[in-house]
Amino acid sequence: MKLTPAYLLATAALGLGLAGCSSPSTSSETATGGSAAAPTLTPGPWRGVLATQGQEIPFLFEVKTEADKPVVYLINAGLNGEERLRCDDIKSAGDSTTIRLHAFDAALVVRADGTGKLKGTWVKYDTKDPYRVPLTATAGAQELFPAAKSSEKTGSFGGTWRANFGEGEESYPATGVFTQKGDKLTGTFLTTTGDYRYLSGQVSGQDMRVSTFDGSHAFLFTAHNGPKEPVDITKEYAPNTLFGDFYSGKAGHETWTAVPDPKAKLPDADTLTYLKKGESRLNFKFPNVIAGSSISPTDPKYRGKVVVLQILGSWCPNCMDETNFLAPWYEKNKARGVEIIGLGYERSGDYAVSVPKLRSMRERFKMGYDVAFAGVSNKDSVAQSLPQLAKFLAFPTTIFLDKKGNVRKIHTGFSGPGTGKYYQEEIDGFNQTIDKLLKE
Repeated sequence: MKLTPAYLLATAALGLGLAGCSSPSTSSETATGGSAAAPTLTPGPWRGVLATQGQEIPFLFEVKTEADKPVVYLINAGLNGEERLRCDDIKSAGDSTTIRLHAFDAALVVRADGTGKLKGTWVKYDTKDPYRVPLTATAGAQELFPAAKSSEKTGSFGGTWRANFGEGEESYPATGVFTQKGDKLTGTFLTTTGDYRYLSGQVSGQDMRVSTFDGSHAFLFTAHNGPKEPVDITKEYAPNTLFGDFYSGKAGHETWTAVPDPKAKLPDADTLTYLKKGESRLNFKFPNVIAGSSISPTDPKYRGKVVVLQILGSWCPNCMDETNFLAPWYEKNKARGVEIIGLGYERSGDYAVSVPKLRSMRERFKMGYDVAFAGVSNKDSVAQSLPQLAKFLAFPTTIFLDKKGNVRKIHTGFSGPGTGKYYQEEIDGFNQTIDKLLKE
């Protein structure tokens, strides 16, 4: 990990008006003209806070100067250290600056609010309804969560937890994996449809708080060890039970519970989605994101090769994690007789709207393999465009075809680098499947 020299630019100021990257968005939230000067960011660390649902979701970022231009890095800590998401599409006009957020169709639109302070909005452009969340930010090295005073003994939240999110028919299982050092907590939750990526935060007495912000999603998990007041005396509670709340972005909210369980395990990700009875292959022909061509698994390019189908979306952080693995893997292994096809499902069904996003994703992640536009990003769309599949659940989903074009394995979700040992298990399982199919 490269860090900016501590005080190399401590007294300097970086005017974001120097940036000239253009934005494809036509949203009114994008920086527009005005008479006041654009905000100035001090190079170095910053702490941002998103205000939503009566909660504060904090996140850390860093401002750097690269090739005389400003770059913002979103920083998330987790089980495997830090991730630093590079945001280099930045422009200013009037009194505001728009910071496009990595590969996602979202931005921070900010204005100055005094020395070393910003205020503004987190905007998502790919939603049907307007999506804006207020934010503030202050310059300087700061903790993600300010230390909270508690008279209670610091609780233990590390280890593996068997969790359940939601209630009734909408509930779903999860596995929580956390490491605690003093009052600092890092980890994640794994579910059958993917993980909640890098989570970090703080323990105060018998309470915990962890958060993450990757540009597409903002998550806050809070929990207390023991039932909240008033206690329901009709229920029995196991010792060391966590009772929590999960806040997601502008409006998402679920309750959750968890108990310590070192053997906690989710259903087998290779069994959740499968082929319908009597089916052995997938038949499709989708437009390539490179205009003027199409992609089908029966194309001469793929005959006699092992083919991996990656069902993805440019809006999907778990897909980003899988792509970060697959893109360099493909360059190292394509000579072995392996191909990858990305099947992109986007927020819009309009080719002209969605394909530029997939092209941008392909360029940012250096995806040397083919990518097609397959449809809209919902389960029904996938079911219609790939009718041979049964019970499609999640983006990403990875499908392995043997040299004859037969479907041999369907893997739901992807355990990314924020999951620690589960990420290595994910990679090992992928390589074992490829090795087996190549030997046939």
